[in-house]
Amino acid sequence: MNFGNCCIRARKAHTSICKFSKENLTVKVSGVIVDAHLIPMKFCTKGIQPLKIFKSGCLREQYMKYLDFINEKKEKTAIGLMSGTSVDGIDAVLLTITGSGLDTRIAECAFLTVPYPQEVRQRLLALASGSFGGSEELSAMNVYLGELSAEACFAVCKKANIDISTVDFIGSHGHTVFHAPNERYYFGKNIKSTLQIGEAAVIAERTGCVTVADFRVRDVAAGGAGAPLVPFTEYLLYREPDTVIGLQNIGGIGNITLLPADADMDGIIAFDTGPGNMLIDGLMRLITGGTQNYDEDGKCATAGAVDSVLLDFLKTDPYLQLKPPKTTGREHYSEAFIQALYDKGTSLQLPPETIVRTATYYTAYSIAYSLNTFGLPMPQKLIVGGGGCRNPVILDHLRQLLPECSVLTNEDIGKNSDSKEASAFAVLANEALCGNPNNVPSATGARKFVVMGKISI
Repeated sequence: MNFGNCCIRARKAHTSICKFSKENLTVKVSGVIVDAHLIPMKFCTKGIQPLKIFKSGCLREQYMKYLDFINEKKEKTAIGLMSGTSVDGIDAVLLTITGSGLDTRIAECAFLTVPYPQEVRQRLLALASGSFGGSEELSAMNVYLGELSAEACFAVCKKANIDISTVDFIGSHGHTVFHAPNERYYFGKNIKSTLQIGEAAVIAERTGCVTVADFRVRDVAAGGAGAPLVPFTEYLLYREPDTVIGLQNIGGIGNITLLPADADMDGIIAFDTGPGNMLIDGLMRLITGGTQNYDEDGKCATAGAVDSVLLDFLKTDPYLQLKPPKTTGREHYSEAFIQALYDKGTSLQLPPETIVRTATYYTAYSIAYSLNTFGLPMPQKLIVGGGGCRNPVILDHLRQLLPECSVLTNEDIGKNSDSKEASAFAVLANEALCGNPNNVPSATGARKFVVMGKISI
């Protein structure tokens, strides 16, 4: 229903009409009664009245006061969304969040993954490799992923048996289709660039929830690489006063966060270690003709052996030698990289299982190499998350290469590896709505702390 520049919908799923006329429309949105001018109302003995914290005024003021109203809540209900470089689907987690900054506490209510249809997965891989149908397809996929993200929000609410009207906000990372963290000369300017799709305006429109998204670009604008972003929440939720903690995510890309004992935010060290599952997954697709997208439980690798010649070939990877902070992605570990690795293995007459085992070892090796080479604090605990924590071959190699570390999984300490990154973007959204800086310059290389995230209301 449109009145001037103000658009308020009455959706059965999350909105109830309390009073209606063209001059005075009142609806309930996300647990707050809101009139046609977006002035929150309340029920009282005199009928529906404006909340005292609001006064008549311009729409912008009412938006800002509405956000203040959310932030005044002691406990907030939020959804975090993540689509990673493994291109499996959209992870959605429903959380309660108490506090902000160093006082943040979270509790997980429900988690699920909405898998990408195979043809969508293939198109996303093609988009990331640069072989796509141009701006028209990129625009369409942006909106499509927004629709799919909204569906994921409704699905996780259904799993938790709650109505989406109880959700205060959504934090969405989107799906990265391009990431160029190093400066290049472009029409007279030295620029870095990154692009995530999954339109936040669509998510906000379909769900009726405040949506915070497109986090990376603010850090890039401040001179950073736009990644890694999860270290902020890892610092809030995992730090210990007397222990060096390492948090190793093994998704498509491997990334580590080091939290020195009793470190402050400036003491965080975080960077991408190299490939996570990306090489393994790509090899499995090549070997099986696309029938298997990953090495389930490391079964293929278990049947092979590490080949020293092929491993030496992988060790020539230039990313391995770069000093942190650094970040990488599918732009580097591309289909061409995977094909070259496979071709090298077949030229050595290696069985497929040995090629996969060597790539699996390289994932663990790149992590250990980073910790042993760049003068970094050696973690007493290395907590592994992401899909790679379910590959026992990777974990075995990590324990062999890092005997001084206690290598654990998130599940070993009572946390959920699958929901960790989605949870991070709910926390980052909470910080953005509170107006708090939420990047980590020591990890991204940004010149300063900034508030990341664009807000769709």
